[in-house]
Amino acid sequence: MTREITYRDALREALREEMYRDERVFLMGEDIGAYGGSYAVTRGFLQEFGPDRVRDTPIAELGIVGLGIGAAIGGLRPVVELMTVNFALLALDQIVNHLAKIYYMFNGQFTAPVVVRTAEGFGQLGATHSQFFENYFAYVPGLRVVAPAVPKDAKGFLKAAIRGNDPVIFIEHSLIYRNRGEVPDGEDFLLPLEGAEVRREGRDVTIVSWLRGYYLALGAAEELAREGIECEVIDLRVLRPLDIETIVRSVQKTNRLVIVEEGWKSFGVGAEIAASVQEQALDYLDAPIMRVASVEVPMPYARNLERLVIPNKDKVIEAVREVLYQRLPAPVAR
Repeated sequence: MTREITYRDALREALREEMYRDERVFLMGEDIGAYGGSYAVTRGFLQEFGPDRVRDTPIAELGIVGLGIGAAIGGLRPVVELMTVNFALLALDQIVNHLAKIYYMFNGQFTAPVVVRTAEGFGQLGATHSQFFENYFAYVPGLRVVAPAVPKDAKGFLKAAIRGNDPVIFIEHSLIYRNRGEVPDGEDFLLPLEGAEVRREGRDVTIVSWLRGYYLALGAAEELAREGIECEVIDLRVLRPLDIETIVRSVQKTNRLVIVEEGWKSFGVGAEIAASVQEQALDYLDAPIMRVASVEVPMPYARNLERLVIPNKDKVIEAVREVLYQRLPAPVAR
């Protein structure tokens, strides 16, 4: 049985179920207790589980993640919430040099099963609060990096991450918490932390994205379908390990690829996908790979300027037309 719930509620269910299932699971982060979290995911948890298991912390991301690592080595199951991915920059030493490498450095004697939840996104938040850093974490061996776009994946991935022995960077998006989707019933609903998923079958072009970009891709595909252009839409879901095989199989069918990401194009996840596809499927490509990404400038605060920077559905449609060689002619000067 399934029912339709929001992305936010899927996360809340996962956290609550795992906290009741395993008393070693506890939450820590800024304003997650009395305030209920920046995006209301942990609202009511302090009253339900108490201050020992729902811990408000000082504004000190390096310390928060470091404490989580120590607790995990000691046998607990911490879920660390960093208010936004921008603040993860302050904890990069703990994430990159410790969390990702504990198992390797100690030859498997210790594990650090920490789940780091964080959100990225925009919405008149300014240049230092509207960034997309998933490529920072996906670059690091030793981490699992997931970026679920739909409520079903949000719940299944979070429960699996909490129960697993690998450190997991769990990336959400500030603009999809209200999105609704079907989620299976049952406390034992888990999803393996690997593999992309084909959300929409198509024959003409493959569109790959994740998080909010998936919704842009799906919207573009549905609009283009009214013209007879059938796009195959792949939700990447997991950024480390990266499922290139699913993308390659799709490209072998459609012979064209568009990659949609909200981060900057240079040195990003899209660049890695493009390089891997041309290595494994160059002979199947009938057009250059197109990438849709943000303009490479600090994010403006003004809403009209912000909208010029961030990818939208129209830009995805334009990229699809480009790989199909349906580019509209430039207007004739008069």
